[in-house]
Amino acid sequence: MEYHKPVLLKESVDGLNIKPDGIYVDVTFGGGGHSKEILSRLNEKGKLFAFDQDEDAQRNIIEDDRFTLIPQNFRFIKRYLRFYGIKKVDGILADLGVSSHQFDEAERGFSTRFDAELDMRMNKEGELSAYEVVNNYDEEKLSTILFQYSEMRNARAIAKKIVEARSEKKIKTSFELKQVLSEFVPKAVEHKVLAQIFQGIRIEVNQEIEVLKDFLLQVPEILNEGGRLSVISYHSLEDRLVKRFIRSGLFEGEPEKDFYGNITVPMKKVGKLIVPGFSEIKENNRARSAKLRIATLA
Repeated sequence: MEYHKPVLLKESVDGLNIKPDGIYVDVTFGGGGHSKEILSRLNEKGKLFAFDQDEDAQRNIIEDDRFTLIPQNFRFIKRYLRFYGIKKVDGILADLGVSSHQFDEAERGFSTRFDAELDMRMNKEGELSAYEVVNNYDEEKLSTILFQYSEMRNARAIAKKIVEARSEKKIKTSFELKQVLSEFVPKAVEHKVLAQIFQGIRIEVNQEIEVLKDFLLQVPEILNEGGRLSVISYHSLEDRLVKRFIRSGLFEGEPEKDFYGNITVPMKKVGKLIVPGFSEIKENNRARSAKLRIATLA
């Protein structure tokens, strides 16, 4: 089985406007698809650094003198690039979310298709798991996660049900959680609703929103003049953050205006929103929700 089929491969790498002798970063290495495409466009002077905290992905390391894999969370991008003597780069690519491999490995607990222990950690060394969230978070905190990250309108009722169920018996596996949630999941939309609920728990486990914010705030400091940012997101929470940051440099509110009514923003968008075509979605169903945004320093 292919580890991960890269989404919007050509479009996202084209968006970096690669200089053959430039320095680039792929912050979501995974199966290495985007990294290989970037390397194919570099000459012998070019360099590529990649990040991935998942030890499974680290087994896909590319044997190339121009390539360095950093086994860390990309929220620490600036710190670890500095460790390698890199202060500025010419482009950064991020393919957010969960890899096909993580979804397809039953024991990782990411998928609603398999009965597995509640885990969902992208970093297997991480302390917080889905089990901890489901069984130990109080009702209010669970409700907040389900409302904000799963976008469930009935988040309070779902949280209440989970707390009631776990008071009788700990919820240990994905199928046990599905059983608890059954009254909130109409058969006609079962997969969609369960996927949303699992998504919210996964985002909390991996602190995905905080990680994305930390990463984006560092991008303007790291990019060279004319450097590019290419970001693929898969759900509205991520995409809204990326869109707002590119537009205003903020995640909420509006930027301050100067005396003349002008605003200063760190980034500016390049081109329009890009989504996969029909043929790519037909070939790779997981591409259906992908959105690509490209930006450069303002």
